[in-house]
Amino acid sequence: YPSEFLVQKITEDNQIPVHLHVSVSLQYVAGLKGRALVEFFHSNIAEVENEELRHLMWSSVLFYKTPNMEVMACVLLSTKAVYFLLDDSFIHADEHQSGFWNRENSDCENSSFHLSCCFVLKLNDLQSVNVGLFDQYFRITGHSADHIVTCLTRDSYNTHTFIQQLMAVLSLLARTPSPEPVDKDFYSEFGSKNTGKMENYELIHSSRVKFIYPNEEEIGDLAFLVAEKMDGLTNLPSLNILLYVLAFQVNHVEGSAQNTSSLQPKTLILTSSDLFLFDEDYVSYPLPEFAKEPPKRDKYQLTDGRRIRDLDRVLMGYQMYPQALTFVFDDVQNQDLMQNLTLDHFGE
Repeated sequence: YPSEFLVQKITEDNQIPVHLHVSVSLQYVAGLKGRALVEFFHSNIAEVENEELRHLMWSSVLFYKTPNMEVMACVLLSTKAVYFLLDDSFIHADEHQSGFWNRENSDCENSSFHLSCCFVLKLNDLQSVNVGLFDQYFRITGHSADHIVTCLTRDSYNTHTFIQQLMAVLSLLARTPSPEPVDKDFYSEFGSKNTGKMENYELIHSSRVKFIYPNEEEIGDLAFLVAEKMDGLTNLPSLNILLYVLAFQVNHVEGSAQNTSSLQPKTLILTSSDLFLFDEDYVSYPLPEFAKEPPKRDKYQLTDGRRIRDLDRVLMGYQMYPQALTFVFDDVQNQDLMQNLTLDHFGE
């Protein structure tokens, strides 16, 4: 049984983010406290009798096979595996992936039971962990496309805590020693000596799982991409990315119940002159080793971009975290209004 401190810590972490809605089955899990939570894990989730629950986290997750569908999950880390207890709406919405989810309990659909799907990634199958920019998310990669999951924590603290717990658990694994020498420095071999190109920082854990962190070139690539979207209105050397954050765009749903809104995941990028919203593919990049072709869409797709000089005011909500911000821009169709007026008036 875990210590009192660990039970208390897991109980404190067992809180669904207030802005996200989950199914009844996950609400039940979130209502469990203390020893009841540990007993629930051993009775319903754990695959081996002697495994220990070490960490619990609520997070949105994305699967490599369904990169467009973000779903809420309770992520449980034990000494044997990472368990993703999924919202049952995901299984219903994704029935075309029948090979991915084996639905053997479909006859229980109309009963009083609330079913959840539990996706299991054994620690022995874990190959690498990619940490996203500014620790806003991380991707866990196994040995096939079915075993790639991204956790969108949108919180550097949660990402850091999970990575630390995962490293501690991996240290307990007894793996056969690697044939090549593993006594390398901390950021082992991040520079490729053949091409001269800087690779991402890699930490090879004693369990031979790679922990891969982004380097400064990723920010440079992102700045170049942003400059491209700005149609050459600015000089690339003077373009600084001030903020990169995973957020939600709030879309109010008309004709439905009062005050309902849908949250669209977006990547918000703030530069010294513009504010951008991107649709980002968090799970397909960098390409896994077994990928035979690139993903169907680019990593970043621009959905909206506004100049800071057109910003009229910012409205701040008074609710607790997460904070809602409303950006109000001047409603001018053509950005360079005076130039267009001049051309219309004096042109042929």
